Amino acid sequence: MTILLISSCATMFNGSKSKVTFTSNTMHEPVDLTVDDKKYNNVVLPFETKIKRGFKDSHVIAKAQGYEPYSFTINKKFNGVSLLNLLFGGVIGFGVDAGTGAMMKPVSKYYPINMTKIPYALNYDPTAPVKSEQERVTRDTPGVTSLEGTVVRWFFDSEPRGARIFWRVVSNAPLEVKNTNELYLGTIPYEETRSFNIQGLTYENSHNVQIEIKVTRQGYEDQIKRFNVRQAIDQQEISGFFDLVKKPGEND
Repeated sequence: MTILLISSCATMFNGSKSKVTFTSNTMHEPVDLTVDDKKYNNVVLPFETKIKRGFKDSHVIAKAQGYEPYSFTINKKFNGVSLLNLLFGGVIGFGVDAGTGAMMKPVSKYYPINMTKIPYALNYDPTAPVKSEQERVTRDTPGVTSLEGTVVRWFFDSEPRGARIFWRVVSNAPLEVKNTNELYLGTIPYEETRSFNIQGLTYENSHNVQIEIKVTRQGYEDQIKRFNVRQAIDQQEISGFFDLVKKPGEND
């Protein structure tokens, strides 16, 4: 009887579940979580729950409207408290921990969930009210439009490399979207993900707006290419290759 009581105390040291907290620095919308096949709908992060201890890893799936699904694995590690069970409960107490899985615990108590917004073109619903096409980027309410949540890959390369790269907005609708001065991006090869925070831009007028890319390198002719913003939104990419040409009289 004494041994059984001691072994029961050993299980009580650890329990069969551990508390974990899901956090986020970016998510403010409700999230649907599935943790080891158990569902938690419309939770607001941070959110605390319990998961099973044991030798099997736990799996988490997070979903939210307008975001890419996010999944990850919670790994387990040896729980040092089980050594107390070996000390006080002996082999039997330690065996109870092993049998219940209490000798394992999650590697962390906190797990961040930072989901990626679905690009505007993929998230666009043609049956929705036209309001989404007419959302205008403004300084008064920055970051609230679908366009500002659109992540576009910018990638440029050249031969030879090392050229400097600049960009500006060229608008055929100047009453809505203004032309801008050149802004320096960096040197080639250049790759970055950027969102569209062009003042006055809407999805509706984006086909009248272009991004102008200029590449310069000492001893070579400047090169300019223009990219339609509507096409960039739909393809989630602006990319190009510049085959630079030497200026007349320049030596090899």
